[in-house]
Amino acid sequence: MRLFRHFAELPSAVRGGVVALGNFDGVHLGHQAVIGAALELAKKLDAPAGVMTFEPHPRSVFVPDQPPFRLTPFRIKARLIEALSVDFLLMQHFDKAFAAHTAEEFIDEVLIKGLGVRGVVTGYDFCFGKGRVGSVEMLRARPEFQTVTVNAQTGPDGQTYSSNLIRQSLLDGKPDRAARLLGRPWEIEGRVETGDQRGRTIGFPTANLHLADYMRPVKGVYAVRAGIDHGSDTVWHDGVANLGSRPTFDKQDVILEAHLFDFDGDLYGRHLRVALAGYIRAERKFDGLPALKAQIAADCDTARAILSEVADQ
Repeated sequence: MRLFRHFAELPSAVRGGVVALGNFDGVHLGHQAVIGAALELAKKLDAPAGVMTFEPHPRSVFVPDQPPFRLTPFRIKARLIEALSVDFLLMQHFDKAFAAHTAEEFIDEVLIKGLGVRGVVTGYDFCFGKGRVGSVEMLRARPEFQTVTVNAQTGPDGQTYSSNLIRQSLLDGKPDRAARLLGRPWEIEGRVETGDQRGRTIGFPTANLHLADYMRPVKGVYAVRAGIDHGSDTVWHDGVANLGSRPTFDKQDVILEAHLFDFDGDLYGRHLRVALAGYIRAERKFDGLPALKAQIAADCDTARAILSEVADQ
């Protein structure tokens, strides 16, 4: 997959393609349906298949002071889209100058002149252009390219796949529901940083990740699976993690502390992926280390049971 950062820089090899348009935060099952429809149309037209999304997320440009909300920051989103076998990804740099394009200018200058599109695929509710006045009806009215609109996609429980519903699921302590909407467990990944190393002293060493641009799920203890990069492969380990501010030690910053079962290696500086498999309990303050150690041991037992049940499904 080839990656580009501006619509004007596309080489001739990927111009004249079919492009799926959207923010695609989360790359959930609804997004995958849109990208899948783009792949189908590209095959029919014998054209390159691509995805056009926007970075930084427009929401962070227009409301810069809001709390972090991203399900999939830049690098993770790119990896997930690449796994869907598209030919190219245009992560268009988004700022207020780009946002000033009218809907007509977006079609004429970006889609037609910049990308030379032969086909455009969007979700049913896709909006674009200054003031978000551009609609799928406006795209369908243009004869220069074919437009395919993918209807709302729903799961077995009748819920429509949406990034907002996934965020709410994580805020509600329901990572299992988020996983059903995503088609995979939701993950936090990053470089393992040196912490207080207090976990080692009480028999539960942890790998610490800062959440950076990720949204903050509800604070608490989770059953997790942690993936460690080994070359091009990722080796997964069961574990338990605390996501929160560690009130027992009067800390304030929110981090993820993951304890991997039956693992004795050094993870400092390594890249780690942590997938939330189940919510165990809310974060709370303990009176002392003995009470904390006893609770962590009980949390480990609960996490093992959750992970065993997930593995059997």
